[in-house]
Amino acid sequence: MAMDNKMMLMIPGPTPVPEQVLLAMAKHPIGHRSGDFSKIMEEVTNNLKWLHQTQNDVLILTASGTGAMEAGIINFLSAGDRVLVGDNGKFGERWALVAKAYGLQVDVISAEWGKPLDPEEFRAKLEADTEKAIKAVIITHSETSTGVLNDLETINKYVKAHGEALIIVDTVTSLGASNVPVDEWGLDVVASGSQKGYMIPPGLGFVAVSPKAWKAYETATLPKFYLDLGKYKKDAAKNSNPFTPPVNLFYALQAALNMMKAEGLENIFARHQRLTQATRAAVKAMGLPLFAPDDAASPAITAVIPDRVDAEQVRSVMKKRYDVLLAGGQDHLKGKIFRIGHLGFVCDRDILSAIGALEGTLQELGYEGAVPGAGVAAAAKVFANS
Repeated sequence: MAMDNKMMLMIPGPTPVPEQVLLAMAKHPIGHRSGDFSKIMEEVTNNLKWLHQTQNDVLILTASGTGAMEAGIINFLSAGDRVLVGDNGKFGERWALVAKAYGLQVDVISAEWGKPLDPEEFRAKLEADTEKAIKAVIITHSETSTGVLNDLETINKYVKAHGEALIIVDTVTSLGASNVPVDEWGLDVVASGSQKGYMIPPGLGFVAVSPKAWKAYETATLPKFYLDLGKYKKDAAKNSNPFTPPVNLFYALQAALNMMKAEGLENIFARHQRLTQATRAAVKAMGLPLFAPDDAASPAITAVIPDRVDAEQVRSVMKKRYDVLLAGGQDHLKGKIFRIGHLGFVCDRDILSAIGALEGTLQELGYEGAVPGAGVAAAAKVFANS
C-alpha cells in the first residue's frame, strides 16, 4: 500500500520543487503594481541574466515553454519568411507546426527520433543560401521526447557564418542543467519554462533576446499582442509587467534563483552531468538498451528502450509499488520507451532510490537480463568517482 504524499517525480517536467520554494509560494499575493513587487522583479531579472550568462534582456511571460517559444518565433519574423527548423523529436516537430501556423516558409532538417541533428546539414543549407533568404534557424537544444542533446554550439557557428539568420533556441530542458552561455555563443532568442531546471511549478516562460533580434523585431510584421515582447522589454526596464503576472510564482522564482546562485553554475552543470552519467551507467548495467547515444545524452532525461520487458508495465509497477513516476514515450514511441527524469531539484540519493526501485520492478516482472543490484552498484560507482 503506497503512502500518501510519497510520490517521487522522475519525469522531465514538472520537476520536484524544493520545500523553501513551496513555502515562498504560500505567502499572500501582493499588488503587481506595488513598489514591493518591483523589488522582486528587479532581483529575479538580474538573477535570470546571471543564469543565462547574458547582459541582454531576459523577459518573463505567464506561459509554458511552448508560449515562450511561440513568442520567440513570432516577434522577430514576418509571414513568408524562410526558416530552417531542426526536427528530431516531439518538440522540434512542434516548432515546425508553430512556424507553419504563422505562415512562415518552413524548411525542416530532420533526424530519426533518438539521434541528434546533423550540424553539417544546417551548414549545407545555410551556405547554399547566397540570397540570405533564411531569416531564422529554430533548434531544440535538449529534445526531451527522446533524451537527445543537440549540438547547439556547432549549429550556431554555421548560423553565425551565414550572417543574416537569427538562431532561436528551445532550451526548455537544458537551461539550468547544462552550459548555455548566451552571450559567449551569441544566441539570439533563448526560450525556457519554469517547471524544468528552474525547480518551480509550471506557469512562467522566459525569453532571452539579443540586440540583433531586437533589430529584426523593428521590421517583423507577424501579429502579436499578449506575446509582444516589445511591451515586456519596455516594462522590464521599469521593473514591471505589461499584464498581471502570477505573483506567487515570482516568489517561487525568487527563492529558486537564490538557491541556484548559492549552488553556483559550474556546480549545477556538474551535478546534472553526474546524475546523467550515473543513470546511464545503471541502465547499461541492468542490461537495458539506451535510446540515445552517449555522446548526445540529454542532461534532463534518460530514455530507455527495453527489449525484454514492457515499458508500460515498468512504469506501472514503479508507480504502484514504489510511488516513483517515470515518463512514457510519445507518438510512435508510446509503449516502446520509458524516460527517467534527472532535472532540477534532484540529487545523487534520488537517482539511487529510482534505480533501486527500477531493479525491484524488473525482478517483479521476471526480467533476468542482469544480476540484481548491478544497477545501483554502477550508479554508486559513478558517484564515488566524481
